[in-house]
Amino acid sequence: MKSEEGTYHVPVLLSESVEGLNIKADGIYVDVTFGGGGHSREILKQLGKKGHLYSFDQDADAEANVVDDERFTFVRSNFRYLKNWMRYYEVEYVDGLLADLGVSSHHFDDADRGFSFRFDAPLDMRMNKRAGQTAADIVNNYDEQRLADVFYLYGELKQSRRIAAAIVNWRKDKRISTTADLMEATDKLFLREREKKEQTKLFQALRIEVNHEMEALRDMLLGATEVLGKGGRLSVITYHSLEDRIVKNVMRAGNVEGRIKQDFFGRAESPFRLVNNKVITPSDEELECNPRSRSAKLRIAEKI
Repeated sequence: MKSEEGTYHVPVLLSESVEGLNIKADGIYVDVTFGGGGHSREILKQLGKKGHLYSFDQDADAEANVVDDERFTFVRSNFRYLKNWMRYYEVEYVDGLLADLGVSSHHFDDADRGFSFRFDAPLDMRMNKRAGQTAADIVNNYDEQRLADVFYLYGELKQSRRIAAAIVNWRKDKRISTTADLMEATDKLFLREREKKEQTKLFQALRIEVNHEMEALRDMLLGATEVLGKGGRLSVITYHSLEDRIVKNVMRAGNVEGRIKQDFFGRAESPFRLVNNKVITPSDEELECNPRSRSAKLRIAEKI
């Protein structure tokens, strides 16, 4: 059974990100974040009979949106294994890769997944429900210092140590099993005027840790530098500073640290040429229709 795209996820910066791929009708393209299939369908519209699209998603729910098209291959896997799967399908080089790194509306709106504090739900947050530890496992098993590190690094929460201490103290008497438990354990730490923003950062930090998002992003981008052919485009939409910094560094320097390498003559070396020196952001019209796109940034680079 196929769900309607609009009910699963509204694609962000749809035309801008796909235009950034500079699609060739007979090219091979990859959408590493299939989700509701919005970006993939737009790419397929521009491909000819000899073109092909490979789309990745590790979430079983996304398979309900799979496109019935002989030019399309769905890969149920984490995008960190991009290079392995391209080798498996005997694809030497691709002409473009698109990544929308935002969590889909579907995940936030599914009360049973535990991605949002709007619902009292099991504290899960796994993109791949078949494997890995849940957010509940993390908050109940990590020691105080490790929890504080997660909240500071991935949520950029200044009160990370106090939050970690409150969680450790709470779990002495009761396991933190649901989103409501976590909210109650940390409730008194947030000022009312900043409460929702801080709670959003807390949930973001746990989601990133649960799904190893930063490590997966690094692996995917480094894999992209190898599988993209000369002139191939990399079009990436980011939503927070942590992932945006990694994308920017890889596009500018070819590595996640942003270290600029120089040749014998002192000229900067990079596998990419920036297509847009300034990030592309959603238009006022898109923001009005889809407020969740307000933090989106699009970066595009071309393989040299």
